[in-house]
Amino acid sequence: MEKNPIIALDFSTTVEIKEFLAHFHQEQLFVKVGMELYYQNGPEVVKWMKSLGHQIFLDLKLHDIPNTVERAMKGLAALDIDMINVHAAGGKQMMEAAMSGIIAGTPTGRQRPKLIAVTQLTSTTEKAMQKEQFIETTLLESVLNYAKLTQAAKLDGVVCSALEAEKIKDQTNDQFLCVTPGIRPSGEASGDQKRIATPENALSLGASHIVVGRPITLATDPVAAYHQIKNQWNGVK
Repeated sequence: MEKNPIIALDFSTTVEIKEFLAHFHQEQLFVKVGMELYYQNGPEVVKWMKSLGHQIFLDLKLHDIPNTVERAMKGLAALDIDMINVHAAGGKQMMEAAMSGIIAGTPTGRQRPKLIAVTQLTSTTEKAMQKEQFIETTLLESVLNYAKLTQAAKLDGVVCSALEAEKIKDQTNDQFLCVTPGIRPSGEASGDQKRIATPENALSLGASHIVVGRPITLATDPVAAYHQIKNQWNGVK
């Protein structure tokens, strides 16, 4: 089955979103709505994109006390999103509360959104993690610990680097989702991402989804860039 890359819509306004999506001539996409877009435009932008038939990954990375996260998730689940996330650093009880909120908030007859947890941001290096978070293990060990904690909380998967996906699958199972940002085609600038991989690397390492932003959204021809990355992600030569 052909897989769509998740396009990170890192824009501020609905005008920019409409201009970008107009390039795709009603093609159904899987898009990521992050903090920049959601906090400045609210749930209406999600509802509008869902009305066009797009799948939505709502990337808000909730991290708070369990009760707050549960109540927030209950409201967000009503938006008919396809995927949403929390920070695994919030702990098992918080993640379980998030799942309870999503289940309670999903309208009858709709499929529950997938709930995943961020392990370590792909902009984080091992040195920074150890110095700034006071985590004394390796970065891989930290990521695997968060992945196993996420699985214990009965979430659907994690956000991680593609470089860690294979090891996470080994420690969990093949159905456990590994959603991987930090994807850069060969020759593309890495920007603020540190743990990066090409679409081909992500495929070979067992990533479940790839998230791609600037290599598509800032491309001279976004549609051509998207389909090139999609082909690479699907192993099409």
